[in-house]
Amino acid sequence: MEQKPESLREAFGQVLEELGSTMPEIVAVGADTTESIRTSLFGDKFPDRLFNVGIAEQNMIGVSSGLALYGKKVICGTYMVFIERAIDQIRNTIGYCNLDVKIVGTHTGISVGPDGGSHQTIEDIAIMRALPNMKVVAPCDFYSTKAITREAITAKGPFYIRLPRSSLPGVYTDESIKIGKANLLRDGKDITIIANGIMVQEALKAAVSLKDAGISASVMDFHTIKPIDAEAIIKAATDTGRIITAEDHNIIGGLGSAVAEVLSTRRPTMIRMVGVNDTFGESGQPAELMSKYGISDRSIFENAKEMVKL
Repeated sequence: MEQKPESLREAFGQVLEELGSTMPEIVAVGADTTESIRTSLFGDKFPDRLFNVGIAEQNMIGVSSGLALYGKKVICGTYMVFIERAIDQIRNTIGYCNLDVKIVGTHTGISVGPDGGSHQTIEDIAIMRALPNMKVVAPCDFYSTKAITREAITAKGPFYIRLPRSSLPGVYTDESIKIGKANLLRDGKDITIIANGIMVQEALKAAVSLKDAGISASVMDFHTIKPIDAEAIIKAATDTGRIITAEDHNIIGGLGSAVAEVLSTRRPTMIRMVGVNDTFGESGQPAELMSKYGISDRSIFENAKEMVKL
């Protein structure tokens, strides 16, 4: 039975508030969207530890870097499309200096919906995973967001935590995931679907349809894009011989590229990438856009059927 959809932003905010009670070194920096991304939960409880710099994302990164240099553990964030204004600062202060700053980018992917192509961030994973020292994670539901947020905050060094706008049905029933280790959600022998974020639910739906079509599909949650779980990729390729990646992101530079990098150097394997095909989006409802841009469960299903026939 499908679980009720829950907000990943709310899960992030709850963990931040909780850890704030036991880790006095935590501070948060926002850019006028603290209520939306739920850092406000932390700010309501610790008003002297939340700094809202307004609509000034470059300044948000600069302030965060300065606080980190003085020993604070900093969580900063806003909508990811606005964070991209500050890539220079992220690269040369947080990344280059290997600072203890966690960047939370929300409202990512085509699934943002009505806000349109100007706000649908489909290049963020490609940008952030190319930065040395930066770890990149994309949880798929409420509990995985809690687990990833908790581990990322308590760890040292830069992180990019990618969150969607939409509330999502539960995949996990507890926080039983670890950064850097992919999770096998469904076992199969014919093909492996590797997904993250909102596409994990789409992959699971596709696997059910594939079973009805006589195809046995594994589904893996690759919530960590960097460092990628190379051993899990190689095992999946060995076990099934076919890989599909599924992501709400450009097919260039994202999860699919990260998986292909591993396969091409360690175990060449048939692979297809389900993602946005190097184009900007448009306004529309999330489900409509996911169907139009080829990132729905149906797209995964059709690609899998074709691959099994080859």
